[in-house]
Amino acid sequence: MRLFFDENLSPKLPYRLSDIFPDSLHVRDVGMKATTDSVVWDYAKDNDLVIVSKDVDMHDLSLILGNPPKVIWLRLGNCSTSQVENLLHSNLETIKLFYEDKSLSLLALP
Repeated sequence: MRLFFDENLSPKLPYRLSDIFPDSLHVRDVGMKATTDSVVWDYAKDNDLVIVSKDVDMHDLSLILGNPPKVIWLRLGNCSTSQVENLLHSNLETIKLFYEDKSLSLLALP
């Protein structure tokens, strides 16, 4: 499973989480800085990536369009990169189950 981190998250996250989510990307890695949500959505869909975002618009797209791609919506508010990293590490099993369940489109993590 490869994650695709939205612009509202640190570009350091793919590297910092490479032990459990190898080959993950940040939107900046593919030249998508300040890109519209629909372009990010299509890229994730075309490349079998799971979007990770704090953006409610990704949440809404997930509810409207379904999957693919799947969306992990982080509801942390203002937080550090370490807090995001720890949240994803501590929810690894939940994320794996979400990814494997073809009927689910959205995973909200507090």
